[in-house]
Amino acid sequence: MKVAIVAVGRLRGGPEAALVADYLARFDRTGRPLGLGPASLVEVEDRRGGGPAAEAALIAAAAPKGALLVALDERGAAPSSPEFAAMLRRWADGGAPGLAFAIGGADGLDPGLRDRAAAAISLGRMVWPHLLARVMLAEQLYRAATILAGGPYHRA
Repeated sequence: MKVAIVAVGRLRGGPEAALVADYLARFDRTGRPLGLGPASLVEVEDRRGGGPAAEAALIAAAAPKGALLVALDERGAAPSSPEFAAMLRRWADGGAPGLAFAIGGADGLDPGLRDRAAAAISLGRMVWPHLLARVMLAEQLYRAATILAGGPYHRA
């Protein structure tokens, strides 16, 4: 099952970009035997300043065709890492061809896009910068793969 993080804005390099690349590479290595991955980061940018509605159109167009849309939203469910791993396993076992995790810009996701999503998840009750949210999601994807593989990375 392919996984895409579809995010508004660009990581231009630096420690955040390096962390995302590292965690997605780890996810690919660990998840491949489990039928998870490859993972990619797809970045979109609303250069016309249309706000969340314009960003939603860009996210929808950039998401892989047929992928289940998962909104990252502060109002979503806040699963534990093992619960998130179980969600990935259910989606993969349910035949989802792929997942597209949507991360909005500074003003969050458009309500219409959020309503069309198969699920909405939160990285916790705190609000995180949308650029840092990519790092946190990439790490949780890797952590989920290690949980499903029975690896030692996650200590419960």
